[in-house]
Amino acid sequence: MMKEFSVPVRDGTQIGVAVYAPEGSGRYPAVLAASPYRYDNNTLPAGPQFLWRETGPVEFYVKSGYAYVHMDVRGSGKSGGLFEFLGPNEQRDLYDVIEWIAKQPWSNGKVGGLGQSYFCMSQWWMGILAPPALACIAAYDGLNDPYRATCYQGGIPGQFIPGYWWNQNRIINRFPANGAVPRVQETDLDMMITAHPAYDDFWRTRCAWERLPEIKVPLYSIGIWGKIDLHTRGNIDGFRRAKGPRKLQMRGPPNAWAANAEFNGVEVHEKVLMPFYDRYLKNLSTDYEKRPAVEYFVRGANVFKSADTWPPAGVKYKSWFLNGAKSGSVTSLNDGGLSPQKPSDNESTSYAYPNPGWVTGVVGFGPSGPPNFDPVRRVLTFTTAPLEKDLEIAGPIKLVLYASSTRTDTDFIVKLSEQFPQSGEDRAKGLNPQAQLVTKGWLRASHRALDPKYSTEMEPYHSHSSPEPIKPGEVYKLEISIEPNAIRFKQGNRIRLEIVNGDSPITDVLWTHYYQPNKIGQDTIYHGARYASELVLPVME
Repeated sequence: MMKEFSVPVRDGTQIGVAVYAPEGSGRYPAVLAASPYRYDNNTLPAGPQFLWRETGPVEFYVKSGYAYVHMDVRGSGKSGGLFEFLGPNEQRDLYDVIEWIAKQPWSNGKVGGLGQSYFCMSQWWMGILAPPALACIAAYDGLNDPYRATCYQGGIPGQFIPGYWWNQNRIINRFPANGAVPRVQETDLDMMITAHPAYDDFWRTRCAWERLPEIKVPLYSIGIWGKIDLHTRGNIDGFRRAKGPRKLQMRGPPNAWAANAEFNGVEVHEKVLMPFYDRYLKNLSTDYEKRPAVEYFVRGANVFKSADTWPPAGVKYKSWFLNGAKSGSVTSLNDGGLSPQKPSDNESTSYAYPNPGWVTGVVGFGPSGPPNFDPVRRVLTFTTAPLEKDLEIAGPIKLVLYASSTRTDTDFIVKLSEQFPQSGEDRAKGLNPQAQLVTKGWLRASHRALDPKYSTEMEPYHSHSSPEPIKPGEVYKLEISIEPNAIRFKQGNRIRLEIVNGDSPITDVLWTHYYQPNKIGQDTIYHGARYASELVLPVME
């Protein structure tokens, strides 16, 4: 049974919460789920059609002896105030609601954080602010640096949050499933984000990443390899930077819809999350304590492995150098090569943009014409020879790129793929081979400056605070951090690197970067003895 409450917080704003609790007069631990998706919409089926329905199985928790509290963050649903997108008031509201929960007659005084995506993003702040009643957080699939993870990936303006996500949020607040009073959200999130293209105080106050070491409560950080466009790195960094008792599990759903379906099912809660909550909210002895510090799913091998750290011990960082040799395996703007041997001569590859064959973003039609799109025909590719044996990687990935441009700024959107064998007949027809995307990286050249406080050899961390234009024709060394992953490339397949200055809703679905009208010019990638561009992979031996 659900009961609604209006909770006054420190500045007088009323925050709406829905409480689902076991029947009877007992006292129960509580899990708090906080989002701008308004709890009125919980009457909807929790399926991938409603991607933002990320509460998990509410009734499962109630039946397991927990009070489930769903909070509308300020500026959404039945909560007062203006929506701040993780702003300071929204953060403090979490503290006040947690302390309110602990004082209720149905509460045993202990609260844990719960939820996926935005619900998870809220949990980082619960842990940082550390209200006394907070006993643990289970941060499932959620970023903690909105600037770098989504709004300005590599300094490139992303469309997901100010475009699709905010339009969706305003619609679901205006038209709740149960027919309740519409909530009109007056915040212009697109303008808020556009007004802050560099990493400034606006972002710093919303960046939990810098404050993760303040998290001392027990943390179970659970990430998804398929969420590289949004959340993956957040869960890894949450585990590595927090200071309290903590564990990491990286799971295998291939995309947002599969991750949503998994979280809204019972199994992952029963087998993974419930032992954690029972340990810290009910003080029970559970198998959570026996779990390794790190568990990670290896794509391709389809197995979970365990480790004491991330990246796992035993990783060896090995370089594959870009070169101009034709792989003969793919039709692209250049069909370059990727080899462990460093090139001995001076080579470069140039491309002009926008390419006349681009139709939607950087994707155009294949040789048979509409409606057959070909994602790599009009981008740069650098491809290995067929692998002589399986190659397994697990950890951070880096691209060192030497490049110049005719412009004073340019973008690099990088994809790492596994390319599958192709029949000679299809190759002769000019059809491109099948491939699966592994991971991505992004960098705007003017945002190339590294922050020495946080950068490491394998994980370049860009400050994004003072963008500096490049000089046309001058060669620059760019270090691009590619989102971490774990995969086993199969013998006979090829590793393919793709580079271009844009992306497309055909290939990147919701997580695109709008192709600006002023992006007209020519870029050159250098890959020779003097300027040896290289892909560095974390190889497990």
